[in-house]
Amino acid sequence: MTNPLLLCFEPVADSNSEILILGSMPGRESLAAEQYYAHRRNAFWKIMSDLLGFDPDSSYEARLQELKTARIALWDVLQSCTRVGSLDSNIDAGSISVNDFRSFFRTHANIYAVFFNGAMAESTYRKYVLPTVSAVPVSYTRLPSTSPAHASLSYEQKLQVWRTALSL
Repeated sequence: MTNPLLLCFEPVADSNSEILILGSMPGRESLAAEQYYAHRRNAFWKIMSDLLGFDPDSSYEARLQELKTARIALWDVLQSCTRVGSLDSNIDAGSISVNDFRSFFRTHANIYAVFFNGAMAESTYRKYVLPTVSAVPVSYTRLPSTSPAHASLSYEQKLQVWRTALSL
């Protein structure tokens, strides 16, 4: 049996976006809910709410608006892939297709910093995307994954690293 092709979501961004946070590919629960970071144990929305001062239990649309108000864009490196389950380590490397970052950076010219939510987002971006956008003047920083699978750091440790990196 072949695994189905998974497709990422559209970016959350507007013309004022200055920071881009990149994941790898939404997990099974996020894909089912059609929402970024929908897994109840993923710390992304809790971290963002602590940094930006909004209710982490507010509606998905309200949380996305809080990111836009803070000039933060959200997307994934992978446009599509096949994967068993939700773990990045289960992504079939031969199935990887990346998003069109050249077009994204052209239409979001104020982006000056890219933050990777975990190692897979960074490694796939550096391998498949960076050679095609090397002239784009942005900084790149890997942050600890907010995934519940990344349990080597406590929530407080992850929050501190994110706070320092994003200067929020």
